Amino acid sequence: MSDLNLQTFSDRPSAMRREDALDAAVIGAYIREHIQGLVGTPEMRQFRGGASNLTYQVDFGEQSFVLRTAPAGTKAKSAHNMDREYRIMRQLKPFFPKVPNMIAYCADENIIGRPFFVMEKLNGIILRANLPQGMDLPETDVRALCKNAIDQLIALHQTDPIQAGLNQFGKGEGYMRRQVEGWSERYQKAKTWNVPSFTKVMHWLQHNMPNQEHICFIHNDFRFDNLVLSPTHPQEILGVLDWEMATMGDPFMDLGNALAYWVQADDDFVFKKFRRQPTHLPGMMTRKEVVAYYCTQTGHTIDNFAFYEVYGLFRLAAIVQQIYYRYYHGQTTNPAFRNMWVMAHYLRWRCGRAMSG
Repeated sequence: MSDLNLQTFSDRPSAMRREDALDAAVIGAYIREHIQGLVGTPEMRQFRGGASNLTYQVDFGEQSFVLRTAPAGTKAKSAHNMDREYRIMRQLKPFFPKVPNMIAYCADENIIGRPFFVMEKLNGIILRANLPQGMDLPETDVRALCKNAIDQLIALHQTDPIQAGLNQFGKGEGYMRRQVEGWSERYQKAKTWNVPSFTKVMHWLQHNMPNQEHICFIHNDFRFDNLVLSPTHPQEILGVLDWEMATMGDPFMDLGNALAYWVQADDDFVFKKFRRQPTHLPGMMTRKEVVAYYCTQTGHTIDNFAFYEVYGLFRLAAIVQQIYYRYYHGQTTNPAFRNMWVMAHYLRWRCGRAMSG
């Protein structure tokens, strides 16, 4: 692909939503304190991907940076701890090169009202529900991309967390039970009148935990829209983004989380309606093939993947419901969140199907 493709297919931000708008002059002044020689008037735009932390592009002429911060009104002790995400990425970078370079972390809430960090902008393609308009990937390239994505997840799981200083991010042993209990509590707190209780699912997870858990450093939100692809060889991965939920945890649960978003070509029309990544393309592995490939490459054996599948689906339901809860109570006006309650019902059905074998 030529340089024209970089401009055509690379992920590009758009105008900031009114409720998320930041002062470009203030941000620009802060970045200039850490990067010398920047010229031009800073301009800011917002990336539409993601439903938790907010991501912006800050441009100084031809030089661009990325700013990450929490939505207005959130607290660091919740899921929006910017300092934690910044430190994880900074410490992981020497051991897992696909992490962008970190530039600065700002704890001073007088700047924009809450903490934020600034990092390198990786120029590449980020896949959403479908390939960018006009982009065509042969089935062989899709297959290569799929394998490369899983290989990056494996490489992360094989990173030595002690050597990288990452063992401080999480409690390690007992992760499985803490996650089941934690996501059960989060779902119950975010429940609205129009979604199912998930009581049977939560009970099933509590009584079907595998006897053994493995602990390593996991991403916890590994999806194609968190991968930056090369604009010239899009089957190659330049970077892995969004480390907000990364922690010391079980790699099979990380795989289960990833596969909860993996809508394949033969899935029903409802799941396809909520597809957010192009895992339906010819050449993509099925969910079963992904598990088999992961086990082959790592030497692991997973006797019963049903627990990890149900956990991933239930966790996704809790995340979806937390987002919908914000919309339901008027904390956000993003129209993309309006019908997320429907997804909670559908995920409850998928959990039931997986639980029954």
